[in-house]
Amino acid sequence: MSWGTELWDQFDSLDKHTQWGIDFLERYAKFVKERIEIEQNYAKQLRNLVKKYCPKRSSKDEEPRFTSCIAFFNILNELNDYAGQREVVAEEMAHRVYGELMRYAHDLKTERKMHLQEGRKAQQYLDMCWKQMDNSKKKFERECREAEKAQQSYERLDNDTNATKADVEKAKQQLNLRTHMADENKNEYAAQLQNFNGEQHKHFYVVIPQIYKQLQEMDERRTVKLSECYRGFADSERKVIPIISKCLEGMILAAKSVDERRDSQMVVDSFKSGFEPPGDFPFEDYSQHIYRTISDGTISASKQESGKVDAKTTVGKAKGKLWLFGKKPKGPALEDFSHLPPEQRRKKLQQRIDELNRELQKESDQKDALNKMKDVYEKNPQMGDPGSLQPKLAETMNNIDRLRMEIHKNEAWLSEVEGKTGGRGDRRHSSDINHLVTQGRESPEGSYTDDGNQEVRGPPQQHGHHNEFDDEFEDDDPLPAIGHCKAIYPFDGHNEGTLAMKEGEVLYIIEEDKGDGWTRARRQNGEEGYVPTSYIDVTLEKNSKGAVTYI
Repeated sequence: MSWGTELWDQFDSLDKHTQWGIDFLERYAKFVKERIEIEQNYAKQLRNLVKKYCPKRSSKDEEPRFTSCIAFFNILNELNDYAGQREVVAEEMAHRVYGELMRYAHDLKTERKMHLQEGRKAQQYLDMCWKQMDNSKKKFERECREAEKAQQSYERLDNDTNATKADVEKAKQQLNLRTHMADENKNEYAAQLQNFNGEQHKHFYVVIPQIYKQLQEMDERRTVKLSECYRGFADSERKVIPIISKCLEGMILAAKSVDERRDSQMVVDSFKSGFEPPGDFPFEDYSQHIYRTISDGTISASKQESGKVDAKTTVGKAKGKLWLFGKKPKGPALEDFSHLPPEQRRKKLQQRIDELNRELQKESDQKDALNKMKDVYEKNPQMGDPGSLQPKLAETMNNIDRLRMEIHKNEAWLSEVEGKTGGRGDRRHSSDINHLVTQGRESPEGSYTDDGNQEVRGPPQQHGHHNEFDDEFEDDDPLPAIGHCKAIYPFDGHNEGTLAMKEGEVLYIIEEDKGDGWTRARRQNGEEGYVPTSYIDVTLEKNSKGAVTYI
């Protein structure tokens, strides 16, 4: 099957068909381009989605800890890799399919134009040969008619008796001339006809078949190229399927890694305060004063009970300070984490000690390396000046001393927390009848936040004979001072029930630390409140209970 033999007379049809083939090729290229844009936009939107929901980690405290969160962030990472594979698909299609199609379409247009020009030139040459043959034919026909007229004129004069001999002779010469010219035109026509027939045979059996064959090969190559591009289009997608499958498997593994038990334990570890639940409310006998008689003994008893709790006041105060879930107190984060409950404070201090130990190890390694380098310089002066390392050594030693002091300070705070946490169970079971609330569980505002990183432990409710009663009523007889203290650090005292103090300020101690990190103090002007125990240097009087000095 050949276009040259089967379609020898369909030049215009082949012209339209080849043009349609190029148009179809360019249409498919446009389709691939739009698919590439879809892939690129899809990948971009996926990356923006991942970026939107990925955590912005500014500190270690904000890193995801729960397995469900970690799994979600792993899924986001896998989705980001998946978006990258969509970009790979777009790049592969752009390079292997779209770019190749555009280059091939340009070459195809050039080749088609050349073949069609050759076909038109061959047709023009054949038309020229036909015109030459047709002109010679018409000229031969015209000369033949003229020769016939000359012959008729000669015969008429030859038969006419009145014609002179000269006229007959002239007519005869004219006949011979026309006959000779007709013969010449006949030969010319025969030659042109033979030449045209030869050129026509060559045109339809050699030139045109060759041109049509080239057009046929060009169109078949176009078809093959489309087939290759179809295959490349699919291969671009198939190549990334293994990696995409791994991304999906990673998402499945992330889903399987979610552990609800572990997350629950993390909630406990994050928010456990270390406090014990509040004890039972004691029975308040409101009728004990109804039948009281006026007597010296009764007056004495009244005076002794004057420092006891007013039931109305106590109950009203307890309502505002007992519950664990209340308004979050506002206060600055303290260096020793005393604003946190014991368990969280212990964890924070332990984390800080671990970090300081790691920094100390780095500094020690650096000191050893500098000492070795110094020894090498001393043995081989040409390698360097040992004195040049002295500033760095001094700086390293200072860092080591500073870190050791920090570690010692934090270990002291940790020991304090662990000691108080261990003895808290004994202290909380007080036999005092007016012990209404659990010590150290409430903030100065009487509330406790459930945020593990923002929990603020305020001063405790007053214990024993000195509880909530003093916060709402001013006793005629203030509590006696059992010692004094000196402020080591300044304290703002923004929270309700706290007492602001300046560094070096001396205060009276009117109630010891009950294990919750707060000590009740009073200024000389009578202003009272709670201050952090770790912020003061406490000295109790010798005749008071538990006379000891804290730092």
